[in-house]
Amino acid sequence: AIGEGKATIRLPFRDDLVRPGGTIAGPAMMALADCAMYAAVLGMRGDAIMAVTSNLSIHFLRAPKPVDMVAEAALLRMGRRLAVVEVRLYSAGDGTPVAHIAGTYALPGQAHAGSTAVP
Repeated sequence: AIGEGKATIRLPFRDDLVRPGGTIAGPAMMALADCAMYAAVLGMRGDAIMAVTSNLSIHFLRAPKPVDMVAEAALLRMGRRLAVVEVRLYSAGDGTPVAHIAGTYALPGQAHAGSTAVP
């Protein structure tokens, strides 16, 4: 679900996402959070398809259960050049967060008449 500055995304559980120790791998959790941040940015500014992650900080709070993971993202600030987003990850069906993420997206600038892109 994508709303104005908010997004909720579900990552279906798969055995290949589980790392030794029986928990979902950190890179899978980071990818889910990053996708949720991007969706929240697009929910507020749909023309920002070229936005890119400029920072992502994750705090793993506890081991997720071997079920689907849910990311809930909320835009904290939308500037002209940067968007700051907060994400909480949950094991599906459990209201206690398993990770907290703060991230920043760099937003594309406005096109200027006569300007050219440098490859």
